[in-house]
Amino acid sequence: MTVKQTDAAPAGAELERACAQFLYQEAELLDDTDYAAWLETCLSEQLEYRIPIRTTRERASGASEFSRTAFHMKDTYASMQMRVHRLLTEHAWAEDPPSRTRRVVTNIRVREPGPGEAEVKSYLTLYRSQWDTTEYDLIVGERQDVLVLESNDWRLRRRVVLLNHTILGTANLGIFL
Repeated sequence: MTVKQTDAAPAGAELERACAQFLYQEAELLDDTDYAAWLETCLSEQLEYRIPIRTTRERASGASEFSRTAFHMKDTYASMQMRVHRLLTEHAWAEDPPSRTRRVVTNIRVREPGPGEAEVKSYLTLYRSQWDTTEYDLIVGERQDVLVLESNDWRLRRRVVLLNHTILGTANLGIFL
């Protein structure tokens, strides 16, 4: 289920820096649990957001390890709006108390298929803890994003998160990757 990058040339330094800054700002908003600002400033209204389930396959099969039909999350802008609005109420039991998270975004690679569009691959390591325990979750994967310029600001149009995990060691995915 990987998103194939186009044959676009690698981006110049200015575009690469702008995309990296977008990802860092997004991580900060999410780590600060400022979901309303994340929704308003980072997401395109044409958003496609997917986290396909990873399965174990024998190497010789040649099949993708990622399902085309089963997902941990499969969202649009409208469903993301509902998720965010629910997180801002007392009905988000999986996030009460809120998770303490820290996102580390690395290995950012940018290609430019056309003006006002960027294909961005990055690695994400997410630390998550809740309550007053020593237990924590560590979630690792690659994100394949398409960013678009809308009103002179970069917005996330598409994200596919390819988790390294076949089985998530977290009780729920009440957070955004």
